[in-house]
Amino acid sequence: MSSSSFAFEINASDNFARRGNAVTAHGTFQTPAFMPVGTSGAVKALTSDDLEECGAEIILGNTYHLYLRPGEKLIQQLGGLAKFNGWNRPTLTDSGGYQIFSLQELSVIDDDGVTFRSHLDGSERRFTPEKVVEIQVALGADIIMSFDQCVPFPAVIRSAEIGVHRTFDWAKRGLRRYQELCNAVEVKSSLFGIVQGSVYESLRKLSAEQIVSLDFAGYAVGGLAVGESKEAMEEMLALAIQYLPSDKPRYLMGVGYPEDIFMAVSYGVDMFDCVLPTRNARTGMVFTSEGPLVFRNADCADDERPLDLNCDCKVCRRYSRAYIRHLYNQREITALILASYHSTYFYQKLMRDIRASIEKNAFSAFRGWFLERYLRGKDISQGDS
Repeated sequence: MSSSSFAFEINASDNFARRGNAVTAHGTFQTPAFMPVGTSGAVKALTSDDLEECGAEIILGNTYHLYLRPGEKLIQQLGGLAKFNGWNRPTLTDSGGYQIFSLQELSVIDDDGVTFRSHLDGSERRFTPEKVVEIQVALGADIIMSFDQCVPFPAVIRSAEIGVHRTFDWAKRGLRRYQELCNAVEVKSSLFGIVQGSVYESLRKLSAEQIVSLDFAGYAVGGLAVGESKEAMEEMLALAIQYLPSDKPRYLMGVGYPEDIFMAVSYGVDMFDCVLPTRNARTGMVFTSEGPLVFRNADCADDERPLDLNCDCKVCRRYSRAYIRHLYNQREITALILASYHSTYFYQKLMRDIRASIEKNAFSAFRGWFLERYLRGKDISQGDS
């Protein structure tokens, strides 16, 4: 079930890779899409103008953090998340399930929901599937996510099984509350379901079949990139995606290395998010066409070249590695801004090029060409990181 503001169509395909458009109340975004992560309503070190210049068309906000501060009621009062942060384009909010997963020492999970202590002040809070939907509808995001239980890796099969059953029960309850809200007020948010199952084939299949039976506006594959091998991640994705309908968007949550994006696109994934581009930029590493570059290293001290010789972003057109390294070592915030801008631009250009290759029926060739150069540079860079 989705709001009347949401529509999704596939415009081109190349084997299983798809190129499409998703229409929301705040505009259209093209797929495959990479969503920069704006945890507290902002992508760190970047303005909305920066994001638009980089080519971003949809960004992600975090339900857990926005609920704690400044609160969904204030954001609703001020016109919703897209207006509040000056973005005025499509937004997606996650369910908060991953934050519960990552803050296990502060939370207690039961069949009804999760009781947790705020990492800010220690106050006790409660998330239920219904509450999570209510928060996200109040935030006004275009795409909102069902509450799910992401189990840690490694997980014994019994723990993963409990997570699958809870995720399905919570999905049903959240969808029911979403439908009640749609019947009571105008809701422009569309609700996606999430597939869990850890690395167990039988559970991934079961979870996918259960979640698809509820007829959401779109479907996400969660619980991957949490410590399992890349081979296991691909295996579980390939299995789950077989059961996801082809006429609705597919979202691989939290996956962001370029090689993993190519892999997932090859199976028909449409949406991605990850903190990698901006988080790594703030620690002295950027993504380039020739692999990761650790610009804080000494070998960049007198390097007059741009961060990426093949990049036409405004940072690479103007600034040298030596200068950005100098700023970083002097703890100048400008270094974080420049590095974050470049890596965000890199990811958005990558997605534009992927979409173009699908349109030209040349995705496989582009994937091979790009990764041959990128992974060769990545192998070289590992000794410097």
